[in-house]
Amino acid sequence: MKTTEFTGLRNVENVTKGLQQLLADLQVYYTNLRGFHWNIKGREFFLLHEKFEEMYNDTAAKVDEVAERLLMLGETPAHTFTEYLKTANVKETGVVTGTDEAIKNILDTLKLLIASERELLALASEIDDEVTVALLSDYISGQEKEVWMLTSFLS
Repeated sequence: MKTTEFTGLRNVENVTKGLQQLLADLQVYYTNLRGFHWNIKGREFFLLHEKFEEMYNDTAAKVDEVAERLLMLGETPAHTFTEYLKTANVKETGVVTGTDEAIKNILDTLKLLIASERELLALASEIDDEVTVALLSDYISGQEKEVWMLTSFLS
């Protein structure tokens, strides 16, 4: 028995494919944020160490929400890094210790995530999947604020 039999959602394949992509991107992003948190050095250490922890905790929550949404739509979420690395548009970073390099990587990743989420939001809208639309809308809203704060920090 599938959840979609009760919710009335049909033709969810493009949305679930997009959610799998987003899940992979978020997992790699999460791992990169952990690396920035562990390895950042310099005058901004205390501020950024704490900020990166806040960001990876937020990303971990998003990973869980996306995986659960996939399950609600009748799909099995990917769960191995082998699968994530094959699928993800976000690339793994090496060890990053510098403030500017870490922040620029985060901004580039957020740009990619926002664009991907907007495309997925449009697909979800086409099939009247309000739950996925709301989820992605919340993500984009928070990420746009994060972009504003990070660009201000670098200025």
